[in-house]
Parts: sequence; structure tokens; C-alpha cells
Amino acid sequence: MKDNMRPPAVLKDLSVFFTRKGFSVYMVGGAVRDFFLRREAEDLDIATDATPEQVISMFRKVIPTGIEHGTVTILFKGKKIECTTFRTEKGYSDSRHPDSISFSSSVEEDLSRRDFTMNAIAVRLPDGKIVDPFGGRQAIKDRIIKTVGNPVERFAEDGLRPVRCVRFASQTGFSVDGPTLESIPVCLSATANVSMERIRDEFIKILLSPKPSTALRLMEKTGLLELILPEAASCRGVEQLGFHKDDVLDHMLKACDSSDPGNFNVRAAAFFHDIGKPLCQEWSPEKERYTFYNHEKKSAEITGKIMNRLRFSRKTIQDVCHLIEMHMFHYEPSWSDAAVRRFTVKAGIESIPDLFRLRAADSAATSGCGPDGVYRSPEGMLLRELEKRIKKEVDANAALSVKDLAVNGSDLMKAGIPAGPLMGKILDELFATVLSDPGSNKKDRLLKIADAFYRKLSEK
Repeated sequence: MKDNMRPPAVLKDLSVFFTRKGFSVYMVGGAVRDFFLRREAEDLDIATDATPEQVISMFRKVIPTGIEHGTVTILFKGKKIECTTFRTEKGYSDSRHPDSISFSSSVEEDLSRRDFTMNAIAVRLPDGKIVDPFGGRQAIKDRIIKTVGNPVERFAEDGLRPVRCVRFASQTGFSVDGPTLESIPVCLSATANVSMERIRDEFIKILLSPKPSTALRLMEKTGLLELILPEAASCRGVEQLGFHKDDVLDHMLKACDSSDPGNFNVRAAAFFHDIGKPLCQEWSPEKERYTFYNHEKKSAEITGKIMNRLRFSRKTIQDVCHLIEMHMFHYEPSWSDAAVRRFTVKAGIESIPDLFRLRAADSAATSGCGPDGVYRSPEGMLLRELEKRIKKEVDANAALSVKDLAVNGSDLMKAGIPAGPLMGKILDELFATVLSDPGSNKKDRLLKIADAFYRKLSEK
């Protein structure tokens, strides 16, 4: 193995400020790991024997992001570079943060507190000499995730590390070292103490990884799934029969893998879309299989509770749950244009692309033909046909919301209809009329319809 690497130019320039003051400085963390994985690093981190106060004195723009733990962020040449003083840690009573830290003068000692060997490699700046006391490069070459030192101790120190472990497996495609994996169930109590926000951030990274099921299956195997997402764990063994070959959990995992990479809402909806089936399962003697009537509503309800527990934003929860609740739509070529417009309104024009992506992932998981193959299947052809029909309505400027009507509340008030709940009902009636007959979306005609409806309601 080579003993040197070429550091990023920005870090070489930054290192001059340290070395001319007599300090040592190293590139550390994910950027080093990503270099050996031949990936472009997103974040640049450095470690040094300079104290936070000494680092602050060297640069004009420094943010004290975690100064109590020896960390500051240097703003340098348009980059945000996290800088941490070499340190050792003692005690983890909350299973997340050290009870005390001590600054150190040794990069090797600093690396010893890292989680996994692939993350415990340093590159000296500016010359690029590699410091690898725990065999991180060999672990990367062997495609193995293993802890620095005793895995039980590492996981007990920080309960998020088991989740990071399975997340790295999903992101890299690496296997988890046997003793490392076997230590996760022993340390579940530490993970239980981690904040939901931290768990949520890892969950997002898992779902956005190339193959989320890798991490999710490891979570099931180690007990993390039961701890963090017991509703998903309960889907194991729930048989579907009929055209489904997999139980509910395996189907959800396959749908998640088949869904749109990089689109969190679709990936989350694909993973959770059938999570309500265990509560809706009934045996049908006539069909000789299980039925799951209204499971989409129950799944959306459960998903909302899970995502709220994980502290997702209200908007994200609403968007994901809406996709799940709508995913069972059944289109037929016999639909009238009005039916297409009503479906578009119910689904929401902005949600249609993601809804179709979810449906494609669901079909791919069921048929095993893969996401691309879905669109060549009979159902895929129907999706494309519906997509074209929706586009036709949009291109024709069809009224797909109340705001697209040729009249508004002000127009109705001028016509003698007072503001209030009654006006809302009239606008809804006008919208329903225009959905059925787009040609009626003319101001004078809608005002006549509104007047007649107002008189009718006023008589009641």
C-alpha cells in the first residue's frame, strides 16, 4: 500500500497557517475514507494539536460550532472545514456524548476514539503521509466494516454507532465484521437513549443509499428494527399469497430498493406503503387468499405516527402519507376525461410524478421485473396512458383547482353572495361543474350557476 496520497489543494493551502506556527494538522474522517473508495468527498475535516483558541487566532472567519468539545468550523476559500483538536474521551453516561474530554498531542491517540477502522485513517498535511494505526486501508480493501478496538465498548460509548454501522453497509456495499455485528444486540439499550433526531438523520441516509434493504435487513437481524421501527418489524411473516410471492416486509424492502434513487419521499413511501397490512389482514375463503381492504389508509396513518416520532417536518409527513394513501388507484382506459380530471385533483398535480414512481416501485417489487421493466408491462402501459391523458388536460388549461375558476370570491360578493361557509360550498359546486364540463368555465355562466345554487341553499 502507498504511504502517501495527494491531499485536496484547499487543505494544503490551509495547512500552511498551522505549520508556520509549529502545529501539526491532518485530514481525517469521511474525506479520507472516500479517497480510498475513489469517491468525491462531500465534507472536509481536519484534526490538529492546536487548541480551539489557537485555531481561532489564526483565521479571520471561524465558527465555534462545538468549542466545548474542541471543534470549530473554519471558513476558508469558500469551504466550511471542521477542525477538531486531538483529544481523548472518557465516560459515556448518556450513551452518546463523552462525560469528559482531554486534549492530546498525538494523532494516533485521537484516531483511537473513532468508530470504525475505515474512519480511523489520517493524512498529514501538507505532505500527504498516511497514518493508519488500525488497519483501515486493509478493511476498505477487504470491504469490511469493523470497529476500532472492542465493538461492545465502541457501541456502548455511542448508541448511534450501531445504526451508523448498518448505514455504512448500505452506502458502501461492505460486509460487517462478525464480532462487530454480533455486538449490536448487546448494545441496544445504548441505542435506545439516542435522540430521535439523530436516528432520523441516519434513517434518511439509509433510505437514500444505493440499496436500503441492506441496512434494513441488518437492522432486523440485530434487533435495531424492532427497537426503532417495531411497526415494520411486525410485517415479517405476514403472508399475502395470490400474486405476491413475498411476505409484507420483504415486499416493502424490495419496493424501497426499486424506488427512485435520491427521492426521499418516494423511497419512504415505498418502504412504508404496506405497513398497515398486518392490521387489515383477513382470510377470504372465496378468493382463497388474504385480503387487505383499506390498508393504504391504515398504512398512511401508521406512517404519520412513525415519522412524527422521528421528528420529520409536517410537510414531509403530509407528502409521504399522501403518496401512500393514493397508491392503490386503479386506472382503466374507459375513464372519461372528467374522471381523469377528478383523479388529478384528488392526487394533486404536483404529486402525480412521485405517485407514479411509487406505483412503479410497488409493481417492480411484486413482479420482479425491475423498475425499468415495469413500464413495458401491461400495468406500466396503463400508467403511461394515464400520464399522457393528464398532460393533455394540463396542456388544455383545464381547471384543476378552485383558483383556476373564471370567478373568485370577490366576483361572487359583487353578485350579492356574502362571504362565509356558504360561499365556500358554492365555489366547490362551481369547481365540480367545471371538472365535468370544462366548457362551462366562463364568468357569466358560472355567475348564473352560483346565483341559482345560492338561492337554492338560502331556501333551506
